[in-house]
Amino acid sequence: MSKVFEFTGDGDFCPGGSLYPNPKETSLFLSLGRHVDVYFPACKRSRISAPFVFSGDQLKQKKKASIDVLPDECLFEIFRRLPTGQERSACACVSKRWLLLMSNIRGDELCCNKATLPLKREDIPSENKEISGDEPPAIKDDGYLSRVLEGKKATDVRLAAIAVGTSSHGGLGKLLIRGNNSIRGVTDLGLRAVARGCPSLKVLSIWNVSSVGDEGLIEIANGCRQLEKLELRHCNAVSDKALISLAKNCPHLTDISIDSCSTIRNEGLQAIGHNCPNLKSISINNCPHVGDQGIASLLSNTSCVLTKVKLQALHVTDLSLAVIGHYGKSVTDLILVNLQNVSERGFWVMGNGHGLQKLRSFTVTSCQGMTDLGLEALGKGCPNLKQLCVHNCALLSDRGLDSFGKASLSLERLQLEECHRITQYGLFTLLANCGDKLKSLTLVHCLGMKDLNMEPPMLSSCKSLRSLSIRHCPGFGDVSLVMLAKLCPNLQHVDLSGLQAITDAGFIPLLENCDGGLGKINISGCTNLTDKAVSAIAEMHGWTLEVLNLEGCRKVGNTSLVAIAENCPLLNDLDVSLCAVTDFGVAALARAGQLNLQILSISGCTEISEKCLPALRKLGRSLVGLNLQHCSGISKKSVDLLVEQLWRCDILH
Repeated sequence: MSKVFEFTGDGDFCPGGSLYPNPKETSLFLSLGRHVDVYFPACKRSRISAPFVFSGDQLKQKKKASIDVLPDECLFEIFRRLPTGQERSACACVSKRWLLLMSNIRGDELCCNKATLPLKREDIPSENKEISGDEPPAIKDDGYLSRVLEGKKATDVRLAAIAVGTSSHGGLGKLLIRGNNSIRGVTDLGLRAVARGCPSLKVLSIWNVSSVGDEGLIEIANGCRQLEKLELRHCNAVSDKALISLAKNCPHLTDISIDSCSTIRNEGLQAIGHNCPNLKSISINNCPHVGDQGIASLLSNTSCVLTKVKLQALHVTDLSLAVIGHYGKSVTDLILVNLQNVSERGFWVMGNGHGLQKLRSFTVTSCQGMTDLGLEALGKGCPNLKQLCVHNCALLSDRGLDSFGKASLSLERLQLEECHRITQYGLFTLLANCGDKLKSLTLVHCLGMKDLNMEPPMLSSCKSLRSLSIRHCPGFGDVSLVMLAKLCPNLQHVDLSGLQAITDAGFIPLLENCDGGLGKINISGCTNLTDKAVSAIAEMHGWTLEVLNLEGCRKVGNTSLVAIAENCPLLNDLDVSLCAVTDFGVAALARAGQLNLQILSISGCTEISEKCLPALRKLGRSLVGLNLQHCSGISKKSVDLLVEQLWRCDILH
């Protein structure tokens, strides 16, 4: 206190110098006038909230301590020493910064992996020290968890959270990214977090994510070496560089699908062929820079293991098909779509290459090179072919179908769609040639199918056929249907949807010749069929019928529903949408004690009113699906009440 009274103003009050090195900072505590030696309060209150500490002769301000002042390197070292996954997940929830730091820790950098920590003296086992079994067992990273990110949910932050959260719960095995967040979508940083936190990843599928490039997939290649299935669709920033890295670092790859990736070239496919010894399935679609060189290298190097091949909208020529025909020794499923540069010669060479001995399923769509000559060669060169699907091949005619039927030894399923040169003659000759093995026949939009009068001696029975589907072939009428009835006595499934030319006169003979009993019948859109045909269905095949679709049969009414209620105890799916049924027909269904419907559709039945609601409630005891759309006679209030009462049933309205 003596120093206070002895102070004259010429020297410093504090012996160590000024309390504040910057004179302007004195306003935090004192406000001194320029020419006076008198203390007076500050004009403005200080906003410092931290307490003041008086220690000796100095005045200090104590600041709040925060872990946020630590640099990322220090936090990284702290996080990697957290003992359990639960604690790591809790820390990841603190802030985005902590989450991203946590997601950058690889599994081999965690403290639970003692190889990452320095060896201490107490860690060295001695002869007298027993090993304790109290330590918790490490969680196995088996990769059985699956995650799907779609649209706005697809962000780097969510990927980082997935990488941290799944690492302690068995590991992430399947990741599907569909679309992207337009503001902060998935980038290479998100894939890097997955690569470091999910080494067990086996399936990766990325659709429509333009912001992911080579860097992110290279991280996946280096961190997820157990990857088995890769699917890239509309990823234009991904190039051969990423494919080469994946091929070299992921030897377990078995399934690769690349769709609409404009920067993928032949070099990436060559690397896959050289470095993926377990590859079983490959699909390349709409990659403009992929040509014969890449396809040939891929197929020639994987000929012993590759079983499924799909080539679509590629600039390949006859050379690629020749390579398939020679090296496709293990191929069982082959799909060729829209290969405009492939000619008839390519299909002929592929069939005569004698390499497709194991081919069981072949689908060709919009390939003008598929002609009669090529189809005949395939029939001879593929002795184990069981399924053939031909779509929109304009040059294929009856001659090729006849030759293929004679050459094919194992054909069980045939589907022809938009093949307008196929006529009734080709159809019946095929049935005659494959009568002992063909099980399923489908024709869709074949405009060449027209009623023709053929002599009975030309026909032979096809007793093996179980499923017949002829849809939207406007020229197919009663004459053709009666002939089919004579050829196919053992049908179980019949689909004649959209055949407006058939009537009861052609349909009833088909029912009469099916000796084994029909289980599924679809005659939707057959506008000339009446109650007589439906009653015949119920009387002749009611004991086996399970599914019946009468949608759009406007001449079908309550008489049909009464016959169904009396004769179809096994029926579980009935569709009478846009039919002439009324409340009386629905009530007949409800009164049938043996009926056990699960799905009922009366959509667009304008004669249905609220009087049928009690019947619908009774049917609802067994229903799981009910379609009431466009039923103008039922109010929304009544439908809402029905939804509450039939809470087990999924009601469309």
